Amino acid sequence: MKKLLPTIPFALATLALASQSAMAADAVTGPVSARPLNWSAISMFFVFVLFTLGITRWAAKRTRSASDFYAAGGGLTGFQNGLAIAGDMVSAASFLGISAMIFDKGYDGMIYALGVVAGWPIILFLIAERLRNLGKYTFADVVSYRLAQRPVRIAAACGTLTVAILYLVAQMVGAGKLIQLLFGTSYLSAVMLVGCLMVLYVMFGGMLATTWVQIIKAALLLGGATFMAFMVLAWFGFDIEALFSGAVKAHAKGESIMAPGGLVSDPVDAVSLAVGMMFGTAGLPHILMRFFTVADAKEARKSVLYATGFIGYFYLLILLLGFGAIVIVGTNGDFHDAAGKIIGGSNMVAVHLAGAVGGNLFLGFISAVAFATVLAVVSGLALSGASAVSHDLYANALRKGAVTEAQEIRVSKIATLVIGVLAILLGIIFEHQNIAFLSGLVLAIAASANFPVLFLSMFWKGLTTRGAVTGMLTGLISAIALLVLGPAVWVQILKHPHAIFPYANPALFSMTLAFASAWLFSVLDSSAQGKREQERYVGQFIRSMTGIGAARATDKH
Repeated sequence: MKKLLPTIPFALATLALASQSAMAADAVTGPVSARPLNWSAISMFFVFVLFTLGITRWAAKRTRSASDFYAAGGGLTGFQNGLAIAGDMVSAASFLGISAMIFDKGYDGMIYALGVVAGWPIILFLIAERLRNLGKYTFADVVSYRLAQRPVRIAAACGTLTVAILYLVAQMVGAGKLIQLLFGTSYLSAVMLVGCLMVLYVMFGGMLATTWVQIIKAALLLGGATFMAFMVLAWFGFDIEALFSGAVKAHAKGESIMAPGGLVSDPVDAVSLAVGMMFGTAGLPHILMRFFTVADAKEARKSVLYATGFIGYFYLLILLLGFGAIVIVGTNGDFHDAAGKIIGGSNMVAVHLAGAVGGNLFLGFISAVAFATVLAVVSGLALSGASAVSHDLYANALRKGAVTEAQEIRVSKIATLVIGVLAILLGIIFEHQNIAFLSGLVLAIAASANFPVLFLSMFWKGLTTRGAVTGMLTGLISAIALLVLGPAVWVQILKHPHAIFPYANPALFSMTLAFASAWLFSVLDSSAQGKREQERYVGQFIRSMTGIGAARATDKH
Protein backbone atom coordinates (compact mmCIF):
# COMPACT_ATOMS: atom_id res chain seq x y z
CA MET A 1 0.00 0.00 0.00
CA LYS A 2 1.60 3.20 -1.20
CA LYS A 3 -0.03 5.18 1.59
CA LEU A 4 2.27 3.45 4.06
CA LEU A 5 5.47 4.79 2.50
CA PRO A 6 5.18 8.36 3.84
CA THR A 7 4.70 7.01 7.33
CA ILE A 8 8.05 5.20 7.41
CA PRO A 9 10.11 8.42 7.31
CA PHE A 10 7.77 9.78 10.00
CA ALA A 11 8.47 6.74 12.18
CA LEU A 12 12.21 7.02 11.57
CA ALA A 13 12.11 10.72 12.41
CA THR A 14 10.28 9.90 15.65
CA LEU A 15 12.92 7.33 16.53
CA ALA A 16 15.71 9.73 15.68
CA LEU A 17 14.11 12.39 17.86
CA ALA A 18 13.94 9.94 20.75
CA SER A 19 17.60 9.07 20.26
CA GLN A 20 18.62 12.73 20.10
CA SER A 21 16.61 13.42 23.27
CA ALA A 22 18.43 10.57 24.95
CA MET A 23 21.84 11.88 23.98
CA ALA A 24 20.89 15.40 25.00
CA ALA A 25 19.72 14.13 28.37
CA ASP A 26 22.96 12.20 28.76
CA ALA A 27 25.04 15.24 27.94
CA VAL A 28 23.19 17.77 30.05
CA THR A 29 21.73 16.07 33.08
CA GLY A 30 22.65 12.42 32.66
CA PRO A 31 20.20 9.74 31.68
CA VAL A 32 17.34 8.76 33.90
CA SER A 33 19.11 5.58 34.91
CA ALA A 34 22.29 7.50 35.79
CA ARG A 35 24.18 4.93 33.72
CA PRO A 36 25.71 5.03 30.19
CA LEU A 37 23.29 4.40 27.36
CA ASN A 38 23.13 0.79 26.21
CA TRP A 39 23.86 1.14 22.51
CA SER A 40 23.46 -2.58 21.81
CA ALA A 41 19.93 -2.37 23.19
CA ILE A 42 19.23 0.79 21.22
CA SER A 43 20.57 -0.81 18.02
CA MET A 44 18.38 -3.88 18.43
CA PHE A 45 15.46 -1.61 19.22
CA PHE A 46 15.94 0.23 15.91
CA VAL A 47 16.35 -3.02 13.99
CA PHE A 48 13.16 -4.45 15.43
CA VAL A 49 11.11 -1.32 14.71
CA LEU A 50 12.33 -1.22 11.10
CA PHE A 51 11.62 -4.94 10.73
CA THR A 52 8.08 -4.60 12.05
CA LEU A 53 7.46 -1.62 9.78
CA GLY A 54 8.51 -3.88 6.92
CA ILE A 55 5.98 -6.48 8.08
CA THR A 56 3.33 -3.76 8.18
CA ARG A 57 4.16 -2.73 4.61
CA TRP A 58 3.94 -6.38 3.48
CA ALA A 59 0.63 -6.83 5.29
CA ALA A 60 -0.77 -3.57 3.92
CA LYS A 61 -0.38 -4.87 0.36
CA ARG A 62 -2.41 -7.96 1.28
CA THR A 63 -5.14 -6.21 3.28
CA ARG A 64 -7.88 -5.59 0.73
CA SER A 65 -11.13 -6.49 2.52
CA ALA A 66 -12.78 -6.20 5.90
CA SER A 67 -12.02 -9.88 6.49
CA ASP A 68 -8.33 -9.21 5.86
CA PHE A 69 -8.32 -6.16 8.13
CA TYR A 70 -10.23 -7.67 11.08
CA ALA A 71 -9.40 -11.39 10.81
CA ALA A 72 -6.27 -11.74 8.63
CA GLY A 73 -8.48 -13.33 5.97
CA GLY A 74 -9.31 -16.22 8.31
CA GLY A 75 -6.39 -18.21 6.92
CA LEU A 76 -4.15 -18.80 9.95
CA THR A 77 -3.35 -22.32 11.14
CA GLY A 78 -4.02 -23.43 14.71
CA PHE A 79 -0.31 -23.33 15.51
CA GLN A 80 0.18 -19.84 14.08
CA ASN A 81 -2.88 -18.50 15.88
CA GLY A 82 -1.91 -20.25 19.12
CA LEU A 83 1.49 -18.60 19.04
CA ALA A 84 -0.15 -15.25 18.24
CA ILE A 85 -2.57 -15.68 21.16
CA ALA A 86 0.39 -16.43 23.41
CA GLY A 87 1.95 -13.23 22.06
CA ASP A 88 -1.22 -11.38 23.04
CA MET A 89 -1.38 -12.83 26.57
CA VAL A 90 2.34 -12.81 27.37
CA SER A 91 2.32 -9.05 27.60
CA ALA A 92 4.39 -6.36 29.28
CA ALA A 93 2.17 -6.88 32.31
CA SER A 94 3.29 -10.51 32.37
CA PHE A 95 6.98 -10.22 31.63
CA LEU A 96 7.68 -6.97 33.45
CA GLY A 97 4.77 -6.65 35.89
CA ILE A 98 4.43 -10.17 37.28
CA SER A 99 8.19 -10.62 37.65
CA ALA A 100 8.19 -7.28 39.54
CA MET A 101 5.29 -8.43 41.71
CA ILE A 102 7.10 -11.66 42.64
CA PHE A 103 10.22 -9.58 43.29
CA ASP A 104 8.24 -7.32 45.67
CA LYS A 105 5.71 -9.71 47.23
CA GLY A 106 7.04 -13.21 46.64
CA TYR A 107 4.46 -15.99 46.74
CA ASP A 108 1.40 -13.81 46.17
CA GLY A 109 2.81 -12.51 42.90
CA MET A 110 2.21 -15.97 41.44
CA ILE A 111 -1.56 -15.50 41.82
CA TYR A 112 -1.54 -13.30 38.75
CA ALA A 113 0.28 -15.93 36.70
CA LEU A 114 -1.78 -18.91 37.87
CA GLY A 115 -5.09 -17.06 37.48
CA VAL A 116 -4.48 -16.36 33.80
CA VAL A 117 -3.41 -19.94 33.05
CA ALA A 118 -6.50 -21.27 34.85
CA GLY A 119 -8.72 -19.31 32.49
CA TRP A 120 -7.65 -21.22 29.38
CA PRO A 121 -9.52 -24.49 30.03
CA ILE A 122 -12.68 -22.36 30.18
CA ILE A 123 -11.87 -20.94 26.77
CA LEU A 124 -11.00 -24.37 25.37
CA PHE A 125 -14.04 -26.31 26.54
CA LEU A 126 -16.72 -23.62 26.61
CA ILE A 127 -15.94 -20.83 24.21
CA ALA A 128 -13.46 -21.37 21.36
CA GLU A 129 -15.43 -23.70 19.07
CA ARG A 130 -18.81 -22.02 19.53
CA LEU A 131 -17.31 -18.56 19.14
CA ARG A 132 -15.72 -19.48 15.80
CA ASN A 133 -18.92 -21.06 14.50
CA LEU A 134 -21.17 -18.16 15.46
CA GLY A 135 -19.04 -15.03 14.97
CA LYS A 136 -17.44 -13.08 12.19
CA TYR A 137 -15.20 -10.29 13.52
CA THR A 138 -16.10 -9.46 17.14
CA PHE A 139 -17.59 -11.23 20.16
CA ALA A 140 -20.65 -8.98 19.80
CA ASP A 141 -21.46 -11.00 16.66
CA VAL A 142 -22.01 -13.98 18.93
CA VAL A 143 -23.98 -12.20 21.66
CA SER A 144 -26.29 -10.54 19.11
CA TYR A 145 -26.72 -13.66 16.94
CA ARG A 146 -30.38 -14.22 17.91
CA LEU A 147 -31.00 -10.93 19.76
CA ALA A 148 -31.72 -7.36 18.67
CA GLN A 149 -28.59 -6.11 16.93
CA ARG A 150 -28.53 -2.43 17.81
CA PRO A 151 -28.87 -2.38 21.63
CA VAL A 152 -26.74 -5.49 22.13
CA ARG A 153 -23.91 -4.24 19.94
CA ILE A 154 -23.90 -0.82 21.61
CA ALA A 155 -23.68 -2.39 25.07
CA ALA A 156 -21.00 -4.87 23.92
CA ALA A 157 -18.97 -2.09 22.31
CA CYS A 158 -19.02 -0.14 25.59
CA GLY A 159 -17.52 -3.12 27.40
CA THR A 160 -14.98 -3.79 24.65
CA LEU A 161 -13.78 -0.19 24.48
CA THR A 162 -13.49 0.11 28.27
CA VAL A 163 -11.44 -3.08 28.56
CA ALA A 164 -9.26 -2.33 25.52
CA ILE A 165 -8.43 1.24 26.55
CA LEU A 166 -7.72 0.42 30.20
CA TYR A 167 -5.62 -2.62 29.26
CA LEU A 168 -3.71 -0.39 26.87
CA VAL A 169 -2.74 1.76 29.85
CA ALA A 170 -0.84 -1.12 31.50
CA GLN A 171 1.09 -1.79 28.30
CA MET A 172 1.86 1.90 27.74
CA VAL A 173 3.24 2.28 31.27
CA GLY A 174 5.52 -0.73 30.76
CA ALA A 175 6.74 0.54 27.40
CA GLY A 176 7.27 4.05 28.68
CA LYS A 177 9.42 2.89 31.59
CA LEU A 178 11.39 0.52 29.35
CA ILE A 179 12.24 3.14 26.73
CA GLN A 180 12.94 5.71 29.44
CA LEU A 181 15.49 3.32 30.93
CA LEU A 182 17.04 2.48 27.55
CA PHE A 183 17.27 5.94 26.01
CA GLY A 184 17.40 8.13 29.07
CA THR A 185 14.64 10.17 27.47
CA SER A 186 11.50 11.46 29.17
CA TYR A 187 8.60 9.16 30.01
CA LEU A 188 6.29 11.41 27.97
CA SER A 189 8.25 11.04 24.73
CA ALA A 190 8.59 7.30 25.33
CA VAL A 191 4.83 6.81 25.65
CA MET A 192 4.21 8.99 22.59
CA LEU A 193 6.63 6.87 20.55
CA VAL A 194 4.79 3.67 21.44
CA GLY A 195 1.44 5.25 20.66
CA CYS A 196 2.59 6.41 17.23
CA LEU A 197 3.99 3.02 16.26
CA MET A 198 0.83 1.27 17.48
CA VAL A 199 -1.33 3.49 15.28
CA LEU A 200 0.89 2.80 12.27
CA TYR A 201 0.71 -0.98 12.65
CA VAL A 202 -3.06 -1.13 13.02
CA MET A 203 -4.07 1.54 10.52
CA PHE A 204 -2.05 0.12 7.66
CA GLY A 205 -1.46 -3.55 8.44
CA GLY A 206 -4.62 -4.55 10.31
CA MET A 207 -4.88 -8.01 11.85
CA LEU A 208 -2.35 -9.56 9.46
CA ALA A 209 0.48 -7.24 10.52
CA THR A 210 -0.58 -7.46 14.17
CA THR A 211 -0.60 -11.27 14.03
CA TRP A 212 2.87 -11.65 12.57
CA VAL A 213 4.35 -9.12 14.97
CA GLN A 214 2.79 -11.18 17.78
CA ILE A 215 4.10 -14.48 16.41
CA ILE A 216 7.66 -13.22 16.01
CA LYS A 217 7.61 -11.49 19.36
CA ALA A 218 6.23 -14.59 21.15
CA ALA A 219 8.97 -16.80 19.71
CA LEU A 220 11.69 -14.32 20.69
CA LEU A 221 10.30 -13.78 24.19
CA LEU A 222 9.89 -17.50 24.90
CA GLY A 223 13.45 -18.11 23.71
CA GLY A 224 14.85 -15.19 25.69
CA ALA A 225 12.98 -16.10 28.89
CA THR A 226 14.14 -19.71 28.55
CA PHE A 227 17.77 -18.59 28.37
CA MET A 228 17.29 -16.24 31.34
CA ALA A 229 15.72 -19.02 33.44
CA PHE A 230 18.57 -21.37 32.49
CA MET A 231 21.16 -18.80 33.55
CA VAL A 232 19.31 -18.10 36.82
CA LEU A 233 19.31 -21.81 37.63
CA ALA A 234 22.99 -22.01 36.68
CA TRP A 235 23.65 -19.13 39.12
CA PHE A 236 22.31 -21.38 41.91
CA GLY A 237 23.95 -24.56 40.65
CA PHE A 238 20.63 -25.82 39.21
CA ASP A 239 19.36 -26.22 42.75
CA ILE A 240 15.76 -24.97 43.10
CA GLU A 241 15.96 -25.15 46.89
CA ALA A 242 19.04 -22.93 46.86
CA LEU A 243 17.17 -20.43 44.68
CA PHE A 244 14.23 -20.10 47.06
CA SER A 245 16.31 -20.14 50.24
CA GLY A 246 18.54 -17.46 48.74
CA ALA A 247 15.48 -15.35 47.96
CA VAL A 248 14.25 -15.70 51.55
CA LYS A 249 17.62 -14.55 52.91
CA ALA A 250 17.92 -11.65 50.47
CA HIS A 251 14.40 -10.25 50.75
CA ALA A 252 13.62 -7.70 53.45
CA LYS A 253 10.48 -9.62 54.46
CA GLY A 254 12.35 -12.88 54.95
CA GLU A 255 10.35 -16.11 55.12
CA SER A 256 7.03 -14.26 54.78
CA ILE A 257 7.57 -13.98 51.01
CA MET A 258 7.03 -17.77 50.73
CA ALA A 259 3.58 -17.58 52.34
CA PRO A 260 0.29 -16.08 51.13
CA GLY A 261 -0.91 -12.74 52.47
CA GLY A 262 1.74 -10.38 51.16
CA LEU A 263 -0.49 -9.08 48.40
CA VAL A 264 -3.98 -10.35 49.24
CA SER A 265 -4.61 -11.05 52.92
CA ASP A 266 -8.40 -11.27 52.93
CA PRO A 267 -9.86 -14.62 51.72
CA VAL A 268 -12.78 -12.90 49.98
CA ASP A 269 -10.39 -10.58 48.17
CA ALA A 270 -8.26 -13.56 47.14
CA VAL A 271 -11.25 -15.44 45.72
CA SER A 272 -12.45 -12.29 43.95
CA LEU A 273 -9.03 -11.79 42.38
CA ALA A 274 -8.96 -15.42 41.20
CA VAL A 275 -12.46 -15.09 39.71
CA GLY A 276 -11.42 -11.96 37.85
CA MET A 277 -8.25 -13.54 36.49
CA MET A 278 -9.95 -16.76 35.33
CA PHE A 279 -13.14 -15.41 33.80
CA GLY A 280 -11.64 -12.09 32.77
CA THR A 281 -9.20 -13.91 30.49
CA ALA A 282 -12.21 -15.51 28.78
CA GLY A 283 -13.78 -12.07 28.35
CA LEU A 284 -10.87 -10.13 26.82
CA PRO A 285 -12.10 -8.82 23.45
CA HIS A 286 -8.70 -8.88 21.74
CA ILE A 287 -8.28 -12.55 22.68
CA LEU A 288 -11.81 -13.51 21.59
CA MET A 289 -11.23 -11.72 18.30
CA ARG A 290 -8.34 -14.06 17.50
CA PHE A 291 -10.65 -17.06 17.06
CA PHE A 292 -12.05 -15.50 13.88
CA THR A 293 -8.62 -15.59 12.21
CA VAL A 294 -8.66 -19.39 11.68
CA ALA A 295 -10.51 -21.45 9.08
CA ASP A 296 -12.89 -23.38 11.31
CA ALA A 297 -13.72 -24.61 14.82
CA LYS A 298 -11.12 -27.39 14.65
CA GLU A 299 -8.33 -24.88 14.12
CA ALA A 300 -9.81 -22.72 16.90
CA ARG A 301 -9.48 -25.64 19.33
CA LYS A 302 -5.90 -26.22 18.18
CA SER A 303 -5.20 -22.54 18.77
CA VAL A 304 -6.22 -22.83 22.41
CA LEU A 305 -4.20 -26.01 22.96
CA TYR A 306 -1.03 -24.46 21.58
CA ALA A 307 -1.64 -21.15 23.37
CA THR A 308 -2.21 -22.91 26.72
CA GLY A 309 1.08 -24.78 26.37
CA PHE A 310 3.08 -21.69 25.45
CA ILE A 311 1.48 -19.50 28.13
CA GLY A 312 1.79 -22.11 30.90
CA TYR A 313 5.45 -22.69 30.05
CA PHE A 314 6.16 -18.96 30.09
CA TYR A 315 4.63 -18.44 33.53
CA LEU A 316 6.76 -21.24 34.94
CA LEU A 317 9.76 -19.31 33.69
CA ILE A 318 8.46 -16.07 35.24
CA LEU A 319 8.38 -17.80 38.63
CA LEU A 320 12.09 -18.55 38.37
CA LEU A 321 12.91 -15.07 37.07
CA GLY A 322 10.99 -13.28 39.83
CA PHE A 323 12.62 -15.19 42.71
CA GLY A 324 16.01 -15.14 40.98
CA ALA A 325 15.82 -11.36 40.65
CA ILE A 326 15.37 -11.03 44.42
CA VAL A 327 18.91 -12.37 44.87
CA ILE A 328 20.69 -11.35 41.66
CA VAL A 329 19.21 -7.86 41.21
CA GLY A 330 18.02 -7.05 44.73
CA THR A 331 21.45 -7.50 46.33
CA ASN A 332 23.46 -5.81 43.55
CA GLY A 333 24.04 -2.11 44.15
CA ASP A 334 24.64 -1.49 40.43
CA PHE A 335 20.89 -1.77 39.86
CA HIS A 336 19.94 0.70 42.60
CA ASP A 337 19.87 4.48 42.58
CA ALA A 338 21.20 6.79 45.29
CA ALA A 339 18.02 6.31 47.32
CA GLY A 340 18.43 2.55 47.27
CA LYS A 341 15.51 1.94 44.91
CA ILE A 342 15.59 -0.14 41.73
CA ILE A 343 16.62 1.99 38.75
CA GLY A 344 13.57 2.52 36.57
CA GLY A 345 11.27 1.13 39.25
CA SER A 346 10.48 -2.46 40.17
CA ASN A 347 8.78 -2.99 36.79
CA MET A 348 12.31 -3.11 35.31
CA VAL A 349 13.74 -5.95 37.42
CA ALA A 350 13.39 -8.46 34.55
CA VAL A 351 15.40 -6.15 32.28
CA HIS A 352 18.10 -5.71 34.94
CA LEU A 353 18.17 -9.47 35.47
CA ALA A 354 18.84 -10.00 31.77
CA GLY A 355 21.91 -7.77 31.99
CA ALA A 356 23.13 -9.51 35.13
CA VAL A 357 22.96 -13.06 33.73
CA GLY A 358 23.61 -12.44 30.03
CA GLY A 359 25.67 -9.28 29.75
CA ASN A 360 25.10 -6.09 27.83
CA LEU A 361 24.30 -7.74 24.50
CA PHE A 362 21.63 -9.99 25.98
CA LEU A 363 20.23 -7.01 27.88
CA GLY A 364 19.83 -5.32 24.52
CA PHE A 365 18.06 -8.35 23.11
CA ILE A 366 15.62 -8.66 26.04
CA SER A 367 14.94 -4.92 26.02
CA ALA A 368 14.10 -5.02 22.31
CA VAL A 369 11.92 -8.12 22.83
CA ALA A 370 10.14 -6.49 25.77
CA PHE A 371 9.42 -3.51 23.57
CA ALA A 372 8.19 -5.87 20.85
CA THR A 373 5.93 -7.44 23.47
CA VAL A 374 4.32 -4.10 24.17
CA LEU A 375 3.90 -3.21 20.50
CA ALA A 376 2.28 -6.55 19.68
CA VAL A 377 -0.21 -6.38 22.54
CA VAL A 378 -1.14 -2.72 22.13
CA SER A 379 -1.74 -3.33 18.42
CA GLY A 380 -4.15 -6.17 19.19
CA LEU A 381 -5.94 -4.09 21.82
CA ALA A 382 -6.23 -1.08 19.52
CA LEU A 383 -7.60 -3.29 16.75
CA SER A 384 -10.25 -4.81 19.03
CA GLY A 385 -11.34 -1.36 20.18
CA ALA A 386 -11.39 0.02 16.64
CA SER A 387 -13.41 -2.96 15.39
CA ALA A 388 -15.99 -2.36 18.12
CA VAL A 389 -16.39 1.21 16.88
CA SER A 390 -16.45 0.47 13.16
CA HIS A 391 -18.09 -2.96 12.98
CA ASP A 392 -20.44 -2.93 15.97
CA LEU A 393 -21.30 0.74 16.46
CA TYR A 394 -20.95 2.26 12.99
CA ALA A 395 -21.71 -0.53 10.51
CA ASN A 396 -24.37 -2.44 12.45
CA ALA A 397 -25.84 -0.19 15.15
CA LEU A 398 -25.78 3.14 13.30
CA ARG A 399 -25.95 2.19 9.61
CA LYS A 400 -27.79 -1.14 10.15
CA GLY A 401 -25.53 -2.97 7.72
CA ALA A 402 -25.93 -0.43 4.88
CA VAL A 403 -22.23 0.31 4.63
CA THR A 404 -19.40 -0.68 2.30
CA GLU A 405 -16.25 -2.45 3.49
CA ALA A 406 -14.17 0.57 2.52
CA GLN A 407 -16.31 2.86 4.70
CA GLU A 408 -16.11 0.45 7.62
CA ILE A 409 -12.34 0.16 7.40
CA ARG A 410 -12.00 3.95 7.14
CA VAL A 411 -13.96 4.40 10.36
CA SER A 412 -11.80 1.73 12.00
CA LYS A 413 -8.64 3.64 11.12
CA ILE A 414 -10.04 6.88 12.53
CA ALA A 415 -11.03 5.03 15.70
CA THR A 416 -7.50 3.60 15.94
CA LEU A 417 -6.07 7.12 15.90
CA VAL A 418 -8.45 8.29 18.65
CA ILE A 419 -7.71 5.21 20.78
CA GLY A 420 -3.99 5.85 20.35
CA VAL A 421 -4.34 9.39 21.69
CA LEU A 422 -6.40 8.18 24.67
CA ALA A 423 -3.85 5.47 25.42
CA ILE A 424 -1.04 8.03 25.49
CA LEU A 425 -2.95 10.36 27.82
CA LEU A 426 -3.95 7.59 30.23
CA GLY A 427 -0.44 6.11 30.12
CA ILE A 428 0.89 9.44 31.37
CA ILE A 429 -1.71 9.65 34.15
CA PHE A 430 -1.02 6.12 35.47
CA GLU A 431 2.78 6.32 35.16
CA HIS A 432 3.55 5.08 38.70
CA GLN A 433 1.13 2.12 38.89
CA ASN A 434 2.32 -1.50 38.84
CA ILE A 435 1.37 -2.78 35.39
CA ALA A 436 0.39 -6.28 36.54
CA PHE A 437 -1.93 -4.70 39.11
CA LEU A 438 -3.51 -2.52 36.41
CA SER A 439 -4.06 -5.60 34.23
CA GLY A 440 -5.73 -7.39 37.13
CA LEU A 441 -8.24 -4.55 37.43
CA VAL A 442 -8.97 -4.72 33.70
CA LEU A 443 -9.59 -8.46 33.94
CA ALA A 444 -12.15 -7.79 36.67
CA ILE A 445 -14.04 -5.51 34.25
CA ALA A 446 -13.81 -8.07 31.42
CA ALA A 447 -15.08 -10.81 33.73
CA SER A 448 -18.07 -8.67 34.66
CA ALA A 449 -19.00 -6.86 31.46
CA ASN A 450 -18.21 -9.43 28.75
CA PHE A 451 -18.02 -12.99 30.04
CA PRO A 452 -21.46 -13.43 31.73
CA VAL A 453 -23.54 -12.43 28.72
CA LEU A 454 -21.22 -14.19 26.26
CA PHE A 455 -21.62 -17.38 28.29
CA LEU A 456 -25.40 -17.03 28.65
CA SER A 457 -25.89 -16.24 24.97
CA MET A 458 -24.26 -19.54 24.01
CA PHE A 459 -25.65 -21.82 26.73
CA TRP A 460 -28.98 -20.44 27.98
CA LYS A 461 -32.10 -20.47 25.86
CA GLY A 462 -33.88 -17.95 28.10
CA LEU A 463 -31.58 -14.98 27.42
CA THR A 464 -33.33 -12.02 25.78
CA THR A 465 -32.17 -8.64 24.52
CA ARG A 466 -33.32 -6.91 27.71
CA GLY A 467 -31.40 -9.38 29.84
CA ALA A 468 -28.25 -9.19 27.70
CA VAL A 469 -28.09 -5.40 27.64
CA THR A 470 -28.89 -5.08 31.34
CA GLY A 471 -26.34 -7.75 32.24
CA MET A 472 -23.52 -6.15 30.26
CA LEU A 473 -24.18 -2.64 31.53
CA THR A 474 -24.67 -3.82 35.13
CA GLY A 475 -21.39 -5.75 35.04
CA LEU A 476 -19.50 -2.85 33.46
CA ILE A 477 -20.87 -0.11 35.72
CA SER A 478 -20.67 -2.12 38.94
CA ALA A 479 -17.09 -3.26 38.26
CA ILE A 480 -15.90 0.28 37.58
CA ALA A 481 -17.85 1.73 40.53
CA LEU A 482 -16.51 -0.87 42.97
CA LEU A 483 -12.97 -0.34 41.68
CA VAL A 484 -13.24 3.40 42.25
CA LEU A 485 -14.78 2.96 45.69
CA GLY A 486 -12.27 0.26 46.69
CA PRO A 487 -8.85 0.76 48.30
CA ALA A 488 -6.96 0.60 44.98
CA VAL A 489 -8.41 3.89 43.74
CA TRP A 490 -10.27 5.52 46.64
CA VAL A 491 -7.32 5.28 49.05
CA GLN A 492 -4.15 4.86 46.97
CA ILE A 493 -4.96 7.26 44.13
CA LEU A 494 -7.62 9.63 45.50
CA LYS A 495 -5.93 9.65 48.95
CA HIS A 496 -9.06 9.21 51.07
CA PRO A 497 -8.39 7.68 54.51
CA HIS A 498 -10.79 4.72 54.14
CA ALA A 499 -12.31 2.84 51.21
CA ILE A 500 -16.10 2.77 50.85
CA PHE A 501 -15.94 -0.73 49.30
CA PRO A 502 -13.52 -2.85 51.36
CA TYR A 503 -12.13 -5.13 48.63
CA ALA A 504 -9.54 -4.23 46.01
CA ASN A 505 -10.81 -6.88 43.59
CA PRO A 506 -14.53 -6.54 42.76
CA ALA A 507 -14.98 -9.35 40.19
CA LEU A 508 -16.73 -11.75 42.57
CA PHE A 509 -19.42 -9.17 43.27
CA SER A 510 -19.74 -7.39 39.93
CA MET A 511 -19.76 -10.62 37.91
CA THR A 512 -22.46 -12.04 40.19
CA LEU A 513 -24.51 -8.89 39.67
CA ALA A 514 -24.09 -9.20 35.89
CA PHE A 515 -25.28 -12.82 35.85
CA ALA A 516 -28.18 -12.05 38.20
CA SER A 517 -29.40 -9.02 36.29
CA ALA A 518 -29.17 -10.80 32.91
CA TRP A 519 -31.19 -13.71 34.32
CA LEU A 520 -33.76 -11.52 36.11
CA PHE A 521 -34.52 -9.19 33.21
CA SER A 522 -34.70 -12.13 30.79
CA VAL A 523 -37.12 -14.03 33.01
CA LEU A 524 -39.28 -10.93 33.45
CA ASP A 525 -39.34 -10.27 29.69
CA SER A 526 -42.72 -11.55 28.50
CA SER A 527 -42.70 -9.59 25.23
CA ALA A 528 -43.31 -11.23 21.86
CA GLN A 529 -39.80 -10.25 20.80
CA GLY A 530 -38.31 -11.99 23.82
CA LYS A 531 -40.18 -15.20 23.03
CA ARG A 532 -39.01 -15.14 19.41
CA GLU A 533 -35.42 -14.68 20.59
CA GLN A 534 -35.74 -17.70 22.87
CA GLU A 535 -37.20 -19.80 20.05
CA ARG A 536 -34.23 -18.98 17.81
CA TYR A 537 -31.86 -20.59 20.33
CA VAL A 538 -32.24 -24.05 18.76
CA GLY A 539 -30.89 -22.86 15.41
CA GLN A 540 -28.04 -21.08 17.15
CA PHE A 541 -27.19 -24.17 19.19
CA ILE A 542 -27.07 -26.38 16.10
CA ARG A 543 -24.75 -23.99 14.29
CA SER A 544 -22.52 -23.52 17.36
CA MET A 545 -22.08 -27.28 17.75
CA THR A 546 -21.81 -28.34 14.09
CA GLY A 547 -20.50 -25.27 12.30
CA ILE A 548 -23.21 -25.59 9.64
CA GLY A 549 -23.53 -22.17 8.04
CA ALA A 550 -20.40 -20.77 9.68
CA ALA A 551 -18.07 -18.71 7.51
CA ARG A 552 -14.79 -20.36 6.48
CA ALA A 553 -11.47 -18.87 5.47
CA THR A 554 -12.31 -19.23 1.80
CA ASP A 555 -15.56 -17.28 2.14
CA LYS A 556 -15.76 -13.63 1.19
CA HIS A 557 -17.27 -11.86 4.17
